[in-house]
Amino acid sequence: MSEAQPTVTGGTAVRAGVVGARRDRWSVAAVAVACGLIAACVAAVVTVFVPSRNIVTGIPDAGTLTELVLPALKALFDLSGALTVGWLLAAAVLVPPQRSGVFDVGGYRAVRAASLSAWVWAAASFALVPVTVSDLVGAEADNPAAALNSRLVLTVLAFPDSAARGFLISGVAALVVGVFARVVLRPGGAVCLLVVAVGGLLPLALSGHASASGNHDVAVDTMIFHLVGISVWIGGLVAFLGVARQRVPHLGVVGRRYSVVALVAFAAVAVSGVGNAWVRLNGVSDLWVYPYGRLLLIKAALLTGLGVIGYLHRRRTLPAIGRGSNRPLIRLACVEVAVMAATVGVAAALARTAPPPPDGPVPSNVAETLGFDLDGPPTLWRLLVDWRFDYLLGTAAVVAAGLYLVGVFRLRRRGDRWPPGRTVAWLLGCLLILVATSSGLGRYAQSQFSLHMVAHMILGMCAPILLVLGGPVTLALRALPAAPRTGPPGLREAIAAGVHGRFARVITHPLVVLPLFIGSFYAVYFTGLFGLMMSSHFGHMVMGAHFLVVGYLYYWVIIGVDPAPRRLPPMVKLGMLLAPLPFHAFFGLALMNSHEVLAEDYYRVLALPWAPDLISDQRLGGGIAWGATELPMIIVLLALLTQWSRSDEREARRADRRADTGGDPELDAYNAMLAGLAGRDDRAASAGSAAEARSAAATAERAGAARPDPSPPG
Repeated sequence: MSEAQPTVTGGTAVRAGVVGARRDRWSVAAVAVACGLIAACVAAVVTVFVPSRNIVTGIPDAGTLTELVLPALKALFDLSGALTVGWLLAAAVLVPPQRSGVFDVGGYRAVRAASLSAWVWAAASFALVPVTVSDLVGAEADNPAAALNSRLVLTVLAFPDSAARGFLISGVAALVVGVFARVVLRPGGAVCLLVVAVGGLLPLALSGHASASGNHDVAVDTMIFHLVGISVWIGGLVAFLGVARQRVPHLGVVGRRYSVVALVAFAAVAVSGVGNAWVRLNGVSDLWVYPYGRLLLIKAALLTGLGVIGYLHRRRTLPAIGRGSNRPLIRLACVEVAVMAATVGVAAALARTAPPPPDGPVPSNVAETLGFDLDGPPTLWRLLVDWRFDYLLGTAAVVAAGLYLVGVFRLRRRGDRWPPGRTVAWLLGCLLILVATSSGLGRYAQSQFSLHMVAHMILGMCAPILLVLGGPVTLALRALPAAPRTGPPGLREAIAAGVHGRFARVITHPLVVLPLFIGSFYAVYFTGLFGLMMSSHFGHMVMGAHFLVVGYLYYWVIIGVDPAPRRLPPMVKLGMLLAPLPFHAFFGLALMNSHEVLAEDYYRVLALPWAPDLISDQRLGGGIAWGATELPMIIVLLALLTQWSRSDEREARRADRRADTGGDPELDAYNAMLAGLAGRDDRAASAGSAAEARSAAATAERAGAARPDPSPPG
């Protein structure tokens, strides 16, 4: 594949490349098919020797066929989902696009391969729905398809933590990816599809062992890290192998990028795996006493072997790629892919194996609902010191603070200055996220509506203000190195393109971000969505992340110091700041005068003895929502006026510099116009005076000719 090929028009270049590499594409497809077979066979064989679940009295056995088909389909589901994520990751991040922003040959092939794997993923997802229902209700042993005729299927799909419902959601997400991946031609579209694909993996974290464990909040968080990490790791490796076989341009860049991604994914898988095992095991002895623990040891050994292979990749195959040799990479990657497929098979069997029974006391209603217990009423001391770390939003806050400090350190090491106020604002914003999600406030916010509203106001109004004043995009653009002119675009160019891209222009338009900011309150709290989200830890996390992102977009448009897709006049920004005030006031007053409890079933199950009057606590939350908008508005108003004043000062200094160095073009043009008008007036006046003089002379001459001669006649 030559470097000159991308200079052709985007669609022509990629299509020409696909035709020329048919043999390599089929070889990669053969590897993917072999991986699917290995994973399915390993899962079925392990299920034969390991009891899959505890026998429940009253529920008949689903039969041998279901026992074997279910883990095999689950392994195929896991592997095809990972391949879809990996190919989309290659198209969006690993393979550099052309300078025009259109996919290069490798990116186009990757997104088309993602479409194929997504169709397999969808087929496995929909096939798992009747098989899972058959396994749960024992319908028609040895005939999983008969579960579709069971009336219990609707009941099973109605439960939020049902595995069958999760497979159905994953199948829909896979269909969306499979359809739209056929028409995507830019990395931005691949990023959107990657988000959809990752979202299709998340329902699995909300069902099975994760939703049933005592500390299910920790189990769900760690399972999300585990699923996403292993999908990125396995799928990214297969995609990298396919790109290497096709010999696309900039293969060395692709290898370095995947090496970084794989290292982060391996760390996430290792740490989350340990955390998940810690939640489900009662002690170290459970690792060899129970079948679940023994499968954990096998899976850990396989992952350790994969880590060793990854180290060999960094030491041997990546330098070989730089020298133009792909054979060491392909040989070692084929072995690694086979081990990964076996790991997926063991993981599929592990998901059906019963964990060790808990040996502690029977959990309370609060512990079963929240995943943890509460020691007493929410005193000020408990709100400050009774922390329970949120492994998703809390980790995001810590990582964001760390990356920001790394960027500041790079600038200082280079000799550049970065305003300390921006650093303080960003770190305080990250601290507020930690307080709202991981402190005692975040812990009790899941049990009382009033404290939930306090955390909501911090995440939706206070933290975003500080984050946008930190200017993270500006810091990233200054700290990251620029790509060479002759080389592929890098992360800095991707950030700049994303900030000024079409999606950013749409989402930051005042007619979009303002209704989104205002309507989120009413859409969440005055519909059944609030009760649905509060009923699960994942829903609670999604709600907090939603308010944080929407608040960041809103305040970025008004007082953001980062470059924005569009520049708004100060008066428009002031109008956007004042417009939500009556809507927020009405929202708070509506809660203060409400007579119906929001998410009543959820709070009734908790039955907190220190909060028996739910409607009074809800009205208190409405008062908090009504009064908490004043302080953020004052801060934003002061920041807006300060930026407005500084903008005027900068414009005045810019005008002075132009006048000192060569004059202001507009002022010079205006003065030239005045001088021209004055010259024209002077010329007109001079011409008028000369005409008057000539007229006077002519008049005098005529008068002299008409006057009689006074001299006497001779």
